Amino acid sequence: MVHLSVNINKIATLRNARGGAIPDLLLAAKRIEGYGAKGITVHPRPDERHIRYSDVRQLAPILTTEFNIEGYPTEDFLLLVEEVRPAQVTLVPDPPHVLTSNAGWDVLSRSEELKDILQRLKESNIRTSLFLDPDPKQVEAAANVGTHRIELYTESYASGFELDKKNAIAPFVVAAKEAALCGLGLNAGHDLSLQNLLFFAKEIPGLLEVSIGHALISDALYFGLENAVRMYQRQLELAEVAQG
Repeated sequence: MVHLSVNINKIATLRNARGGAIPDLLLAAKRIEGYGAKGITVHPRPDERHIRYSDVRQLAPILTTEFNIEGYPTEDFLLLVEEVRPAQVTLVPDPPHVLTSNAGWDVLSRSEELKDILQRLKESNIRTSLFLDPDPKQVEAAANVGTHRIELYTESYASGFELDKKNAIAPFVVAAKEAALCGLGLNAGHDLSLQNLLFFAKEIPGLLEVSIGHALISDALYFGLENAVRMYQRQLELAEVAQG
């Protein structure tokens, strides 16, 4: 079944809004694991406006599922992930000033830079993933620079889902097939929700993992954290059944 990795940035945002240690980020992460999630995702940024570097260091030894760290590969970020050695690092091309990730890598124009960074992470036995738009040329380029996986940036799918879900998902199916041809593992994330997750997971071949934060944590306000995690897990289970 497709693995659910829960991005806990929004929990850290709530904590930081008031100061102090409430809500307890570490307790929330352990509870999320206990509710059935297969991984925890964090995306520390240089201004530490949500996840702090200290959070990453405290989370690493207590998590029992996959730890996925996203971020732009500054030297400070690379030193952090080399220190804590998560299961996976997802490189995202977002400069410090952006509110949230809003584009995939242009691997074709940054291939030499990315090749060196990916090799450096591999030397620490860290699985690598590149955040990509659903462009087959970029998928092929990602394979050529040596990443283990790609994560498809799903904002365009989410925004087009209500209007025409088949048209919205079409480029992602093409990109997924290209990833399979190139021998790449396939992840996806950004704006996936209870409304659009089942169709996406059912239609995308070879999908291994989805990373979901904003929608899931928002749903937890209505349904409770345990229920929200289990509801997202249920969508992935239904997708598996639908695929046979």
